[in-house]
Formats: sequence, C-alpha cells, structure tokens
Amino acid sequence: MLKKFLCSSSRLLVFHRRSSFVSRMRYMKKLQQDDGACVAALATGHLLLFHRLDPLLRRNNAGSFTSPTLHYTDMQSVVQALGTKESLLKESVLIGCREDTQAYFCLDVGQLDRASVEKLCDGTFVDLKKSFFLLSGAEAPLVAKGKALLRWHQTNKYCGASGQSTCRNQAGSHRVCGTNGVFSYPTMAPVVIVLVSDGRRCLLGRQSSFPPGLYSALAGFCDMGESLEEALRREVAEEVGLEVDAVSYSSSQHWPHPHSSFMLACHAHVSPAQTQLLVDHTELQDARWFTLDEISAALNAKAPPSGGLLAAAPWLPPKHAIARHLISEWAERQRAAGRPDG
Repeated sequence: MLKKFLCSSSRLLVFHRRSSFVSRMRYMKKLQQDDGACVAALATGHLLLFHRLDPLLRRNNAGSFTSPTLHYTDMQSVVQALGTKESLLKESVLIGCREDTQAYFCLDVGQLDRASVEKLCDGTFVDLKKSFFLLSGAEAPLVAKGKALLRWHQTNKYCGASGQSTCRNQAGSHRVCGTNGVFSYPTMAPVVIVLVSDGRRCLLGRQSSFPPGLYSALAGFCDMGESLEEALRREVAEEVGLEVDAVSYSSSQHWPHPHSSFMLACHAHVSPAQTQLLVDHTELQDARWFTLDEISAALNAKAPPSGGLLAAAPWLPPKHAIARHLISEWAERQRAAGRPDG
C-alpha cells in the first residue's frame, strides 16, 4: 500500500511540475497575443533596466553582482523624479515569467541621464560582455535575451519591403508594417561552435578583439544552404587548416554577440597524424592545442592568468557560455576515459 501511495505521489508531483510549465507557457502566449492582458501584467510586473543596451547591475553584500529587477511602481517613481513621461514604461518588452506567473520585462532608458538612473536605482550600467563574467548562470541568459530583443526593436523600426514605419505589439513579440501589413519577428542567425580534439588535446583559438589571454572554441556563421556538419567542417578548414573526420552534437544556446546568434555546439575529431595548424590570421589572432592538464588548470582558475596572450593556461569564457560547456564536457570525457594529463 505504501509503495502504491509513493508511486501515486510521484506521478502527481511530475504532473504538477508539467502543469506549472504548461501554465507559464500558455500565460506567456496570452500576453503576446492580448495587448490588454500584457498592459495589466506590466503594471504588476518587474523590469530589467538597460541604458543604451548596457544592463543595470548591483553589487550585493557578498561582493558579487546581480541584475536587479525593479517593480513597475518603483520605475514610476524613477521616471517622475527625472521629469520623464510615464509612457516610457510602455516601451518595456516581455522576456519571461516565473512559476507564479509574475511577468518580467526589459526596458532601455537610454534617453535618460545615465548617472541619475544609476543613483536612483542603486546600481551601475555595465557593458554586456563584461557583465557576463560578473553574473551568475541563472541571470545571464535573461539579460542576454533582454538586450537581444531591445536591440532588435531598435534596428527594425522600418519595413524592409515598404520602407515605412513599423509598430510593435505591447509584448514586443513582433512588429507590423502599417502600409502592407507584413509581420516581422525577432530572429537569430545560426552559428556553429566546435571544440576540435585529436584524442589527447583540444584546440582553442582567439580573435584580436578578445580580452588578453582569452581562448575559446572555434565558431562561425552557417552559410545559406549549409547543413550544420558542412558549416562546421568548412569553418575548421578555413580557420585552422584541419580536416574533421567525426562530428557529434552537444547542445545549443542563444548568444547576443555580435548580434543575436543561435549557437549550435559540437565536438569534432581530427586524426592525430594530421594536427599541424595553418591558422588564417585574418580570422584568428592565434590558435593552439591544449592538454587536459592545461585545460583543468584554466577551468579551476579564479582570475585571468598573468602573462596575457603568452600565458601557459588560457583564460576561458564565462561559465554560462556554451563554449565553456564544450570545454568542460571535453575535460570530463577525457578523465572518464582515463587519459593522462600532459
């Protein structure tokens, strides 16, 4: 009887979790389709603030940073204090909701004085690339989504077919041309990101725009008509002169740089007999093979290594970046296979 009860309870728990997720998704869809419902949700919702696409961060007592969410009523006080019309808040874009259907929005206040907003909101606007190294994994994706949606709206105010102004719905999930009625929706460009291995080492590269010492997995945009595998093999051949002989898919992630990208992460293998690099320096500043020992040290590092570009161990992307996930995944597989360091 007890076993039957426990099994029944387990099923109820799974059903509750599933129902909660379904409820949130349907609530989000309702807000995207019903402007009135979205306005009501905004009046009781929370906002992530940006200033010219830089997110607002706040240092907590532990010294780490968070992305604070401000209640709508708090933002009403802010705009009133700065002598701005409250209609600014209606430009907020829906980005998600919590289990209790509490809606979250993002808002760019670039038209307001940066220092004044920082003082009133007890925070600092930080460049998004830098903020990714300061935020926790749970907050960073929401901030990235917020910036991507705000930037899309800022760059799609006119119809590509008619040249006339477009208008957004309240949620910000689409824009429509008032002349031809054509709808446009936020899009992401497919990008393949790959960690190449020869069985004992993995290959990392860096662009000249990277911070000193930072190395990452290779990445490139998919060309029109290419499959994921074709794009991967082409990028590796172009950037480092290697021919891939095996590919396996890992996972995917939205990434806001340089614009909204859909990162498709893969592992790739090359023959140990053909590992001589021929780096295209118009694409990469440097590319190097790293051992498990070097990668393990980099994964455990708390700060960038001294020595910058020539440091023995690389400085890796932030923990929530999919490139970091690929590198960690490779290291775990190496250890599980019992392959020695070095």
